[in-house]
Amino acid sequence: MLSIVIPVYQAEHSIRKLVKKLLEVFSGKSFEIILVNDCSPDNSHQECLDAYSENSNTITYIKLAKNMGEHNAVMAGLNYAKGEWAIIMDDDFQNPPEEAFKLYNYAEKNTFDIVYGNYKKNKKHNFFRNFISNINDKTANWVLGKPKNIYLSSFKCIKKKLIDHIVNYKGPYPYIDGLILSNTSNIGSLETEHNQREIGSSGYTLLKLLKLYGNLFTNFSTIPIHFFSISGIILTLIGFAFGIFIIIEKIINPEMPAGYSSILSVILFFSGIQLIFLGLIGEYVGKILKNVNKENQFFIEVIKEKKN
Repeated sequence: MLSIVIPVYQAEHSIRKLVKKLLEVFSGKSFEIILVNDCSPDNSHQECLDAYSENSNTITYIKLAKNMGEHNAVMAGLNYAKGEWAIIMDDDFQNPPEEAFKLYNYAEKNTFDIVYGNYKKNKKHNFFRNFISNINDKTANWVLGKPKNIYLSSFKCIKKKLIDHIVNYKGPYPYIDGLILSNTSNIGSLETEHNQREIGSSGYTLLKLLKLYGNLFTNFSTIPIHFFSISGIILTLIGFAFGIFIIIEKIINPEMPAGYSSILSVILFFSGIQLIFLGLIGEYVGKILKNVNKENQFFIEVIKEKKN
């Protein structure tokens, strides 16, 4: 069986149409649809309930009690996925159901643990979202050891055995692609279409994007800590050499006036570096605290499970 996991947020005008189209495209296949409402502020809850009432033999509906973010919502859906494969796709038709069918067929015929939908050439997000995504993609090459030919899209098809490893992660800040790359290098990619968003706008604000990509660094890598440690050593050596240079110059030229502006700029520079490093340490410590306190990854308010 195939599971189709759809995180739902501000999708009151699209989710039932998407469900109807998926039922048409995947007719004849054994599949289930898992809708995870990430506490959407619009009428998505009622629309999902109506979709469930009409197709209770196919749909499992989960409503989270609080907006936790897309990756937490996906984790909730994966915990209830029963299929040998699970497709993760958007709720707004940017991932066409026909492309989901193509992605599933490709994954089923190959031996990959996961297949990403690659729409790098025709991605229909706005310029800013694409720019941030490209930075994230390049960063993942460095931080997570991602293969350069793989694009980390939210549209993917994952094998059950990999899902079983992913859902073992119980921390409050999941980053799905980080969990995938931590568990397997058997990764495939398929060129797929990415459509323009038909209705509404993305739920991702600048702050949400920064939080998401911050999870890439602080959840799955200590590289930022190493970077600042090495930077600290280098800056200390530069400062020491600069101090020696000033002493020698003062001995050679006793009339040289003291450089208050240069001293102030150096103090401000090093103070800034220290504050950035302390902030980074604070991010790590804060996440350790939330993990120790066993903060929930998600909390389910309503669940309507698929009827057998």
